[in-house]
Amino acid sequence: MRSVDKGDSPRPQDFENYRDALPDLVARLGLYCSYCERTINTNLAVEHIQPQSLHPDLEGRWDNFLRGCVNCNSTKGDRDVVLSDCLLPDRDNTFAAYVYLEDGRVETAPNLTPDQSQWANETLHLTGLDQQARNSRESNGELVALDRVGQRMQCWLSAEKARESLESKPTEKIRRLIATYAAAQGFFSIWMAVFSDDVEQRRLFIHAFRGTATDCFADEDNGVVSPRRTNRLTNGGKL
Repeated sequence: MRSVDKGDSPRPQDFENYRDALPDLVARLGLYCSYCERTINTNLAVEHIQPQSLHPDLEGRWDNFLRGCVNCNSTKGDRDVVLSDCLLPDRDNTFAAYVYLEDGRVETAPNLTPDQSQWANETLHLTGLDQQARNSRESNGELVALDRVGQRMQCWLSAEKARESLESKPTEKIRRLIATYAAAQGFFSIWMAVFSDDVEQRRLFIHAFRGTATDCFADEDNGVVSPRRTNRLTNGGKL
């Protein structure tokens, strides 16, 4: 799960209408769901980390905003989010919390402490990223991705093809084209996984995906920095 940095609020007070925060969120975080990482090109909305129904005082609070797709939002619903009991991409180094696999699964990283594993699993359950795939085949027998798992599988294949292209023609131009293509496709963590041993390409991904928290990666080799340095957000820096 991509760790993000949305920066300080563009306003000195809370937003009177939280929908007015959408342009700033998109400008700072890109057109990506903050949880599943896929691009959101339609039905753009502000995601409330802690639901408005339970925390009306946070309805216009910048610190309570992220970007969310329809699937992640509907799975979260109005469940109360206890910030100390889960990992959030604007507060923790969520990139260090998960392992992305070729079959579309997202698993907790094996090196986490028991508490960190519990927090990471809570986030997966909260957003439905632990759900099974629901794929189908169209009339010509081609596999169609109907959900986030299938879409991650398709992105993995795209990333592998891009890597093959780079291996056959390892130029700076190809590298930059791949980074641009990846940023348009979404699923930051999958691109980082497929190019896990390519320091140069990973650096390009980190900067191509708008809003990625660069302080979660070491400058020299893009290694993961954990725990994340505190950024004044409540219950941040747990990982």
